[in-house]
Amino acid sequence: MSNMADAETLRFYPCQELVELVTEYLEDALSPSEHASFESHLAICLGCRNYVDQVRGTVTAIRHVPEDPVAPEARDRLLALFRAWKQGAEEP
Repeated sequence: MSNMADAETLRFYPCQELVELVTEYLEDALSPSEHASFESHLAICLGCRNYVDQVRGTVTAIRHVPEDPVAPEARDRLLALFRAWKQGAEEP
């Protein structure tokens, strides 16, 4: 860290909160202070470091998987099921 002001902006992320921020971290969407706090946690937590590495590896692997076309009816049904699930409803 370059100065005391940087140290004051660091905050402790509990593991659960860090896990919730992994996507933003990997997409480089965290603020500089959030990014520094995230990396400070990774420096001391082997479990979270392993988790981030696994997610990063999964994202890399998925990029190489070709997409199979989905029939419009199947896509619409899946989207309806997902929306119902998100709203806590029964199957439409």
